[in-house]
Amino acid sequence: MIGRPCKIAIAGTHSTGKTTLMGRLEKELAARGFTPQYVHDSAANARDLGFPILRGHTFESTAWMMAEAIRLETVASLSADVILVDRPVPDALGYLVAAHEVTGRTLEASRLKRLDAISTAWVGEYDLILMTELDGSIPIGPGRDDDERFRIAAGQAIASLLARIAPGHVIVRAQGADGALRIAIDTAERHRGGK
Repeated sequence: MIGRPCKIAIAGTHSTGKTTLMGRLEKELAARGFTPQYVHDSAANARDLGFPILRGHTFESTAWMMAEAIRLETVASLSADVILVDRPVPDALGYLVAAHEVTGRTLEASRLKRLDAISTAWVGEYDLILMTELDGSIPIGPGRDDDERFRIAAGQAIASLLARIAPGHVIVRAQGADGALRIAIDTAERHRGGK
């Protein structure tokens, strides 16, 4: 692919509709003549390799997830004109902060600072960042982690991080998926038009 693809990312705690929204967006963009590519959350791959995830997140699991996200996004740029990112780079850092908050663990400040620098540097690659908001009234799907305290902490940590490093991100509430879809399509259309 010649030229920089449009990157639309969706962040937020687990079981808040991110994957569902990205699936809808992928279909809409394809119907409009785009060549979208979906870059998935790599937490399951991290777990399969032996990295701890969720409340067990470590510096190493976070660094691996960030590097894997960057790798997958970069590979997608070879063939897509729109890259849909389910869990952008800053999400991993938000999960690490939440894991430490919930478990009482600490991380050496210099290591946290390095992960923050990666998130801050990479966030500029996204043309749009959507962030789902946790709605506690919506039940968690079967087979999903149901640690409500951690889930809330992760959502808050990601929100705090994005407020600082990506203040233009768009909050997606449970009933606001259609509006977020329109914003994402408009972003892709503007990018295609060079505006």
